[in-house]
Amino acid sequence: MFKPISLLRFAPAIILVAGLASCDKKDNPDTVAPQLRKSIDYAKLSDTTTYANFFVDDAGAKTVDLSNGANRLLMFRAINTYNGTAVGTGATLDANVLKNMFANTSSPYSGSLASLNTSGVQLRSVTASSLAAADAEKERQTIEAGFTAIATASKSVSATASEGKAGKLGTYLVDEKGIEYGQIIQKGLIGAFQLDYISNVLLSDKSLAADNTTLVAGKKYTQLEQNWDEIYGILTANPIYGAKATATSSGESFIGSYIWEYNKDDFPKIHPALLKGRAAIVNNDATTLKAQVAILRSAMEKAVANAALGYLGKWKTAGTNTAAAAHAMGEGLGFIYSLRYAKLNGGDAAFSDGILTNLIYSAPNGFWGLTNAKIDAASTAIKTKFNIAG
Repeated sequence: MFKPISLLRFAPAIILVAGLASCDKKDNPDTVAPQLRKSIDYAKLSDTTTYANFFVDDAGAKTVDLSNGANRLLMFRAINTYNGTAVGTGATLDANVLKNMFANTSSPYSGSLASLNTSGVQLRSVTASSLAAADAEKERQTIEAGFTAIATASKSVSATASEGKAGKLGTYLVDEKGIEYGQIIQKGLIGAFQLDYISNVLLSDKSLAADNTTLVAGKKYTQLEQNWDEIYGILTANPIYGAKATATSSGESFIGSYIWEYNKDDFPKIHPALLKGRAAIVNNDATTLKAQVAILRSAMEKAVANAALGYLGKWKTAGTNTAAAAHAMGEGLGFIYSLRYAKLNGGDAAFSDGILTNLIYSAPNGFWGLTNAKIDAASTAIKTKFNIAG
């Protein structure tokens, strides 16, 4: 995983058609044009407005459905939890279980998550989904290669890792090259699933041009409203994004957490942008909608880039604490992989693979062959690409 050749590698302008001809509601009660709802006064939105409850139709019925996004977020969390059982309980992991969870095949979820099996959504199909089909499949297989790698490493969970030997470094499971695949899978999916699907698919011009005049059959929302709601569900499981943040914790998970940790300036802008974007969809206000799209896309890319830099820096400050250094590098490698989905800043596979090769793939001993010079070269490349000072 994350090695491009021989080894494992981690490797809708909104078109709100204001001039649509009126439809005959008697013949088709689900079709209304040009605007379905009463306009929303943006001034009524606040940092404490609960997203799921605020948006209603003229009859007062909720129009927000977060289930698709929320279910995908639960799947992501379940994969992460399963991976953690290796170091948590000494369990040997099964790559096929992870692949089934990723593709939601063979009823992989149980207990309180059993309903995910029939949810009709999965992670695999939306991972790297902004890419051409062949490229997307390559990235999906890269993620799956990570499943194989962590499953193999888990067989050595009772051993102490060292150069050339898989096992545990402190509380972290690494392979014989010192690579912590649990972190690479998690951070890789932050990029390949959350960043790419939200920023490059759901917030793309194509998706923003989705139907906003006709209710989805049997639902209270339009397709465009549902696209926006899915974003909310993928970003956060909280009624108000960011409301649980403290001085020491984001109260969020995955990319939602890293916006807090590595993009403090934009973190408080996320919930207002999610609310205002949804209101702009109701109002058929393309200008305001576009402004919120810009906030969200930029904030996520900045967080991922800063996180990559942050963990490269933590490798250096870890000093002789090999476990801390390996853990920092596992997170850093995953975020560097994810930079390929930072398309506002020109990120692509060549860019992130180039950095990964210089850091890890070019050295036969991987993590164990890292030097300050390699870390500095990677940091400089990221700062230059993302125009980050310092």
